[in-house]
Amino acid sequence: MASRSTSAAGKRPEQGASTEAGRPRRRAEQQRSQATRETILSAAFAEFAEKGFETASIRGIADRAGVQHPLITYHFPSKDLLWRATAEATFARIRQEWDEQAVRDTGLNPLERLRAEYGVLFRHTVRFPDFHRFMRQEASTHNPRLRWAADTVLKPLLDRLLPQIAAAQDQGLLPEVEPILFHYMMVSLTATLSEFGPEMEVTSGVPADRADVADAYWGLVDRVVFAAADQSGD
Repeated sequence: MASRSTSAAGKRPEQGASTEAGRPRRRAEQQRSQATRETILSAAFAEFAEKGFETASIRGIADRAGVQHPLITYHFPSKDLLWRATAEATFARIRQEWDEQAVRDTGLNPLERLRAEYGVLFRHTVRFPDFHRFMRQEASTHNPRLRWAADTVLKPLLDRLLPQIAAAQDQGLLPEVEPILFHYMMVSLTATLSEFGPEMEVTSGVPADRADVADAYWGLVDRVVFAAADQSGD
């Protein structure tokens, strides 16, 4: 009995060593899987922005991502689930950028915070010009994806911004209109360079993706919207 017990005890460290050795392998596999998902989502973002949901194809996304078609369906079983995951990833980036900005901008009044938050949204669209194109493809018609987006990714955005707009109105810093009207006016302003950039470059030779052009444009928005609103509240 003693010899069997000793023999069994001697095996335990080997099993533990095997488990320890397997952990780095699992972590590496998880990291590869996450990297693959991010590559697929980036390609899907571009595909949906350019072609819209109905015309976009899983094979087209696979070509953009440089992966085999079955790998996409392994991670995202349907095109609808892939579209939703793409939207969620996009808005998660925006919320993260807002939260990082908010930490730096404590103590701002409602108008100053709105200026900062719409500025973050604008800078995001400069880095990701497909953002407004991606949303516009589904926002132009009533479809299940628009309803899902309204409930899932747009509502948290509006729950964050509309109270700030109302607070600025209460302090006399913004015109008394439905807050949603001010919000969509600002959305249209943040979309200008991504939506009209190619046309602007053709008609004027001014590239919308140049840093100084983006700075000049947002400086104009700041003066026209926020500086004017701030002065009206004095």
